[in-house]
Amino acid sequence: MQRAFSELDELETVVARLGSRARCRVVETVACKGREFPIHCISLGSERPDAPVLAFFGGIHGLEKIGTEVILAYMQTIAALLDWDEEFNTRLTKSRLVFMPIVNPVGVFRGTRCNGNGVDLMRNSPIESVGKTRLYSGQRLSARLPWYRGDESRMEKEAQALCRVVHDELFPAPLAIAVDLHSGFGIQDRLWFPYASNHTPYPDIAEACALKQLFDACYPHHVYKIEPMSQEYVISGDLWDYLYDDHVTRRARGKLFLPLTLEMGSWLWLRKNPTHLFQRHGLFHPLLPHRQQRIMRRHLTLFDFLYRCLLHPGAWAILDPERQQILRGQALANWYG
Repeated sequence: MQRAFSELDELETVVARLGSRARCRVVETVACKGREFPIHCISLGSERPDAPVLAFFGGIHGLEKIGTEVILAYMQTIAALLDWDEEFNTRLTKSRLVFMPIVNPVGVFRGTRCNGNGVDLMRNSPIESVGKTRLYSGQRLSARLPWYRGDESRMEKEAQALCRVVHDELFPAPLAIAVDLHSGFGIQDRLWFPYASNHTPYPDIAEACALKQLFDACYPHHVYKIEPMSQEYVISGDLWDYLYDDHVTRRARGKLFLPLTLEMGSWLWLRKNPTHLFQRHGLFHPLLPHRQQRIMRRHLTLFDFLYRCLLHPGAWAILDPERQQILRGQALANWYG
């Protein structure tokens, strides 16, 4: 009898609830110890290539399965809203939502950070870090050590599957926002944007600054620290740096791709109960039911805000040259000064 895979079962339940309103496909299958694990992509809304896209990715690090659970909870909310909320249904006629809740199914199933080959998928792209690095920045010495980047001649199947979905679903859009959910760093939730591999301000820093200012104005008491990922640490092989640079080289004028990483500050959960450190998921997952419920609802405001920003980009994503220059100066002073 095969061991249960509760997160995959929950995903299939949500997909069944969405029914014909969703398009579900298996973008890749990975094998481990005689068992096949599917990687699902679910999309809702407009199929037009020029529709703006908001996408959610979880479970890239299998040990950080709270990201998967938050996405599944959001999908459950959407399934219920579609039954009665006319405004939400109208949103989907002019936009698209994309979900990959379990990018690394072997890691989520086994409770490991890496995939079945011992590779850390968020160190797996060809991007090399610039500046001072540490072991956690990524290494190619051995899969027996953490943060193993894998074979430099090819990316892992899971990483390739994520890249295909981004290329197919997000790159054609005039505006695309990707949110990748992780946990395990610090006591504060962080919302990170590129770059992770170096301290260079990335080309769309003005738009990131405008988005932050809009979020601060709308929700002045929000819990997030919004910053470039490199403000905290620098890594090699970041998939979002790789995809962002790829988009820049090929994008048409006026297109914007904004990859964001939501890093849930799980050290706060550990501080409240240090004994959880001795459990497999203790450092990365809220183990007590009431804390899990709190995290499930904690980020709904952010998700709704990003969806509204996707539909109304004029306030932050479409900038005249003068405002863009002002915002770039503010961003440089705030994050790189």
